[in-house]
Amino acid sequence: MHVLVVEDEKKTASFIRKALQAEGFTVDVIYNGDEAAPFAAETSLDAIVLDIMLPGRDGLSVLRQLRARKITTPVLLLSARGEVDERVEGLDAGADDYLAKPFVLAELIARVRALGRRSRAHMPVELRIANLSLNTFTRTARRDTTDICLTSREYLLLEFLMRSVGRICSRSSILEQVWGYTFDPGTNLVDVYIRRVREKIDSGHSPKLLHSVRGSGYVMKIEP
Repeated sequence: MHVLVVEDEKKTASFIRKALQAEGFTVDVIYNGDEAAPFAAETSLDAIVLDIMLPGRDGLSVLRQLRARKITTPVLLLSARGEVDERVEGLDAGADDYLAKPFVLAELIARVRALGRRSRAHMPVELRIANLSLNTFTRTARRDTTDICLTSREYLLLEFLMRSVGRICSRSSILEQVWGYTFDPGTNLVDVYIRRVREKIDSGHSPKLLHSVRGSGYVMKIEP
């Protein structure tokens, strides 16, 4: 599962991120409401954990913006207030679930997992860019008619990149999402795996899909 957490309290966001990552989820965190909808529009997500009280756009405004853009990703609203009227307003705005603060992390995980099952039931299992396809159910890749053999870590890297088509993925974000590191181990681990994946998906094929962005990271996009 790929989850976006929109929470301005960095300590709370860190707790949520670590708890979800411990369950094997891929997690992105945004601390400002203004950035949430644009990110969700460009990223394949299974669920969004959205705080109501945010700098910039508040959570309810973000939720309305998501639904106005036809972004149907399931949303779990969080709020320090638990008034019935606020819960009703959130659900009417398009939220799928609501959890009042303070909450137990185990309950949040269970609710996010339930939203993910609902989302995955309507998601295609195949990711595709140009003539490269990745089946997320069988964890197999194919370029044109050629099957590509991937190790488990190469698969996780390719899936992350293909779910982020057109978006530059920094080395730190790759380390965090693919290896679960919240620090730089001081190795060229990412570069080594990028070279392996690029060799497997791009060598002998056109168009080239996996590109380096100097000083920034890597991006999947169609480029002759």
